[in-house]
Amino acid sequence: MASVASASAPRRSWFAYMSAGLGLLALLGVLCFHFPQLLTSREFRATYEEGFARQLLLLGIVAAFILGTVAILRGRDRRVALLGVGSAALAVLLGGATVHFGRIESTPYSLGLDWFVISLFFSTIVFVPIERMLGVRDQSPLRPEWRTDLAYYFLSHVLVQFVLIAVTASTSTMDALVASQSVKQAVQSLPIWAQFLLAVFMADIFQAGLHRLYHRVPWLWRFHAVHHSSRHMDWLAGSRTHIVEVLLTRSAVLMPLVVLGFAPDAVNAYVVLVGLQAVLAHANLGLNFGWLEYLLVTPRYHHWHHARHPDYVDVNYAIHLPLVDMLMGTFKRPPPKTWPQEYGVMKLESVPRGLIAQTVMPVRAKKVFEDYVGREG
Repeated sequence: MASVASASAPRRSWFAYMSAGLGLLALLGVLCFHFPQLLTSREFRATYEEGFARQLLLLGIVAAFILGTVAILRGRDRRVALLGVGSAALAVLLGGATVHFGRIESTPYSLGLDWFVISLFFSTIVFVPIERMLGVRDQSPLRPEWRTDLAYYFLSHVLVQFVLIAVTASTSTMDALVASQSVKQAVQSLPIWAQFLLAVFMADIFQAGLHRLYHRVPWLWRFHAVHHSSRHMDWLAGSRTHIVEVLLTRSAVLMPLVVLGFAPDAVNAYVVLVGLQAVLAHANLGLNFGWLEYLLVTPRYHHWHHARHPDYVDVNYAIHLPLVDMLMGTFKRPPPKTWPQEYGVMKLESVPRGLIAQTVMPVRAKKVFEDYVGREG
């Protein structure tokens, strides 16, 4: 497989940026210990032990100090390194890995910050080296606009908690209107693994149908164009999604699952799968999956959906199962071993750069921007 060259980026100190990332995550981790009822998710807390969280926190603090100190002594990106060392020092002052916390009270909402911290930590240590070794493009994780996508990553991980709360709170009203008790009983009679598989299929149908509307309806496209505006595909790029689209898609997909009586374990497992699939489908991963491309949405399958190519603007809407595209008549498998030459919206000047500008862009009358995505200089 031939590697596709990418534009060269300024050389940066990996130690400095790793220190900054770990230091900030450690600080957020300490805050989670101080305010667990407000900042952590009850459902996600059940998946890990306190001892594991403390060891992970200690590792982050120590690594941030060491990497930051080395970068400072080498005179490379000192400000970034100082951010990492300073954040780690503040985390220590706030209690570090030995911070104590009392009884966790029940609250109707939580920020889910623990989900963001642990997810970002492990996504980084898994996908950064994999993309460096097996990437279809030779590009740095610190490629252009990575900060924008990191901000989107944070928002998407936090918002899903509130979507789940809103969907659960409205279940009784929706249940009285549309749910069939016989259908619910049939769903609930299935084992959890079967409910999970059925949930994936049903959710992908709802998601793909809505996804196609995003492309077909002009005012919806204004929101969805933000997601397609990324000029670089990697594990972080999939997080670039407008807040309105996140709320619409998650609600439209999760509401039917809850109303039809799918068990919480099956729904939670699906939510985890969505997070993993979104990262994998956008990853800079050049593996040849062969016949699996007919069964599962792979990076190459979804990359072509993001291509700046007229033949692929209305195909490959599924995020889990190509079967859904086959049923919709929108399945298009690209030629073997081929990858898009360019990513992004067809009219680059229609989407501005930056999270704030992209957030307000759909409701502005302005259609063309001078500082647009991918603009050089």
